[in-house]
Amino acid sequence: MKTIPFPVIAFDCDGVMFDTREINRAYYNEILRHFGKPEMDERQLEMAHMHMADTVMAMLFPDPEELAAAQAYRLAMPYMPHLDKMVMEPELKPLLKRLRPARKTAVATNRTTTIGDVMRAFSLTEDFDLVVSARDVARAKPWPDMLIRIVETFSCRPEQVLYIGDSLLDQQAAEAAGVCFAAYRNPALSSDFHIDSLLEVCELLERQGD
Repeated sequence: MKTIPFPVIAFDCDGVMFDTREINRAYYNEILRHFGKPEMDERQLEMAHMHMADTVMAMLFPDPEELAAAQAYRLAMPYMPHLDKMVMEPELKPLLKRLRPARKTAVATNRTTTIGDVMRAFSLTEDFDLVVSARDVARAKPWPDMLIRIVETFSCRPEQVLYIGDSLLDQQAAEAAGVCFAAYRNPALSSDFHIDSLLEVCELLERQGD
């Protein structure tokens, strides 16, 4: 019996499943404005795209007392009003439909408290077998913990997992976990594959199955 290539497909959230640049900008700028701080610059926005919220907040609020107050405000602040600025990649749903149920699908994201709201708001909960966020493991990306959790959950070998990501943190996590990595719209990354469209994943899988 012929085995299918990459029986597990895992996705990063921000920058792969969604264009999240504007929602990240709006979310963190609301917190900064509340504390009388200037809005994020482009370097800070890029960091917000990749890192977990605690890391971003520590960068934006280096004073420990102010950070504690800002974190309390963030955790009490509703995320849902910002979701209109979050844009799902139009090819995501068609790709998931083609992948399932033959393959398992997973999310590995440095998001923490917001990923559940996102999955429910965009009706993605039933499209994934597993969601691993930064709060579900001891260490966030670039550590490999999330991808190791995926490997262990599906009782597969690391090389049987294809992880689709767009940042250096994704690359480093994939390398450390030993999973195959597809760099999404980022030719500067070192990866097993480079793709510019999510539906290219289907072509990639077909080639691997030849």
